[in-house]
Amino acid sequence: MTRRNSDARKRARVRFDRNELSGAFGDIGTDFPLIAGLILTAGLDPASVLVMFGAMQVLTGVVYAIPMPAQPLKAMAAITITQRLDADVLLGGGFAIGVLMLLLTATGILERLARAVPLAVVRGIQFGLGLQLALLALRNYIPADGGEGWILAGLTFTIVVALLGNRRFPPAVPAIALGVVYAVVLRFDSSSFAGSLGFTLPRVALPDPSAIVQGLVLLALPQLPLSLGNSVLATHRLADDLFPDAGIGVRKIGLTYSAMNLINPFFGGVPTCHGSGGIAGHYQFGGRTGGSVLIYGALYLVLGLFAAAGFGEAVELFPLPVLGIILAFEGLSLMTCVGTLERAELRTALLVGLIAAGAPYGYLIGAVVGIVVLKIERVRKPSSDQAHRR
Repeated sequence: MTRRNSDARKRARVRFDRNELSGAFGDIGTDFPLIAGLILTAGLDPASVLVMFGAMQVLTGVVYAIPMPAQPLKAMAAITITQRLDADVLLGGGFAIGVLMLLLTATGILERLARAVPLAVVRGIQFGLGLQLALLALRNYIPADGGEGWILAGLTFTIVVALLGNRRFPPAVPAIALGVVYAVVLRFDSSSFAGSLGFTLPRVALPDPSAIVQGLVLLALPQLPLSLGNSVLATHRLADDLFPDAGIGVRKIGLTYSAMNLINPFFGGVPTCHGSGGIAGHYQFGGRTGGSVLIYGALYLVLGLFAAAGFGEAVELFPLPVLGIILAFEGLSLMTCVGTLERAELRTALLVGLIAAGAPYGYLIGAVVGIVVLKIERVRKPSSDQAHRR
């Protein structure tokens, strides 16, 4: 995952081939279940959510020309689903965090944070997110369909392991195809889905001021530490690892993050961000240009424009055991980023990661603990070296 893509500038900005197609499905295990959960729980308009989510993929694919997808804001999604908040509060929270991120970017605070946070802490944040994704896959997605699901997951795992890294036969397309065949044979109601097809556009609406205040308190503030740690710092680091010549800075990431969330609420779109997991997933399954993100966005645009009324049936085409295997490999690819660290930094990164994955506000607490530990070690090291010389 950390090898440097030294010929980044020689590649096409956008390419469409079998590897970009495979990479397009590298982040679906994270996104699709959260989007479905938000639509069903918060009463969101499916056409608005799907079209705008697809549009944000197209935006990032064109702007960055690397596999930089948009993702649902995870903390916001989890709080909305578990507390059953309504659509207005979610959209208001998205607008609020867009304003917060714009202020942090415009004032230069975001770039100062990026310079202040050590590499070991960023790697720890990546490890923690990867651990969360892998555990989510193992606990919730893979066992979702019982015995049949375990067999499906086992077959998917075999396909991915056999083809991972294969540029001629990349793994995500046959894995997704297996899931679609499974769904069509056992679960998918094709006649009901066919009857629901029709052209639909997103709904236009103004964010409600009171909902923006509620969303700020209930959703944006809890989301902010995760966004700073993963959506900005870890994403910037991983983009630089994989595409060092692309010249992607923290300021650019902050600006597109804020722009997405200042646009989405006016068209019923869910709050979105960038994320190191998204880049890792697309890259792991073959994506090397903005093409994989554009293909991914086209999937949601087609669903939203032509199949929004049948979204409940369309969900069945992507069985959770298949999404779980893809999600697990995305998580594992993030966890391996700590392998570039020396032993002392590795210990700190693992500590940060475990706190980030397991504690409330873990990304914020883990980052603070990691910075303090590293400062203490730097103070102790000269003292121990001096004592050793004596």
